[in-house]
Amino acid sequence: MSNRSTASVSSADLRNRQPRFRALESGHRACLGCGQALAARLVTEAAGPDVVVANATGCLEIFTTPWPESAWRVPWMHSLFENTGAIAAGMEAALKVRGKSTKVLAFGGDGGTFDIGFQALSGMLERGHNVLYVCYDNEAYMNTGIQRSSSTPHAAITTTSPSGKERMGKRHLKKDIISIIAAHHIPYAATASVAYPSDIRKKVRRALAIEGPTFLQIHAPCPLGWGHEGDQSIAVARLAVQSGLFPVIELERGRLTGAMPIRNVRPVADYLNAQQRFRHLSQENERAEKEVAHLQALANHNIETYRLEGDTPDSMDSEGIDTVRRGGMRWA
Repeated sequence: MSNRSTASVSSADLRNRQPRFRALESGHRACLGCGQALAARLVTEAAGPDVVVANATGCLEIFTTPWPESAWRVPWMHSLFENTGAIAAGMEAALKVRGKSTKVLAFGGDGGTFDIGFQALSGMLERGHNVLYVCYDNEAYMNTGIQRSSSTPHAAITTTSPSGKERMGKRHLKKDIISIIAAHHIPYAATASVAYPSDIRKKVRRALAIEGPTFLQIHAPCPLGWGHEGDQSIAVARLAVQSGLFPVIELERGRLTGAMPIRNVRPVADYLNAQQRFRHLSQENERAEKEVAHLQALANHNIETYRLEGDTPDSMDSEGIDTVRRGGMRWA
């Protein structure tokens, strides 16, 4: 052990020394295979112990804090759906007044980020608060019954966007939240997938090292809402990236600075067929084929826009970078 006193160790060094710190303990009540639970654990392990958390109403808040229990080992505050950005901004301002370097993390689902909480989030970004906001994107209001949100993909089935005679699931496109966030010209914004833990860890630590507002959107499958087995969450998340439907990118001050290359581009149908929320698209009729072609066109557009298709195998592409696998796995 080093002889240096703890006072001489920087917060960044402390985080690097404790990659396996658990701010979110086991024993919570998440569903089997919950992508959000795994994503939150990966984020907090990377962030280390010197953090405080503002957590919006939603699945993460519900399954980690059933009164009188809590799975959190860091200071944690429950905010409403609509005001997580404002609560996090207030926490950051209070810490700054007290001369504390503790980093503020704000957590929200897609409902509390894309929709209900966007106004407070936008204000937090515009004012330049030193907060890392993490959106755990499971693409619907899962906690209240699997209703569609503006993050729900086109043609997906939810309880409020069923498939029927009039339409094939949700008829609107998934909101491009990362571009909207980037338009605030914040220092750093990125997307990530729960299937790639090293990428999440790298982006969390990069964001924490930046002074000012940062944003991370993590694609996190919900077995209940998406309609797949719990042990398939990572495989499904990986297919979203490999097909191009969920691009993994980084932006600085609104400019694209990085993207995870896709080594072997998979057809969108592989991703759709792995989930019951797209089961109606497997029908052999003109309407279903049209919607699949539409989703394939969206994926192709992402691949072209962000230059995602890799030319040669790369250690940091969709096949080279380490992934979560059944049975557990260490990552660098």
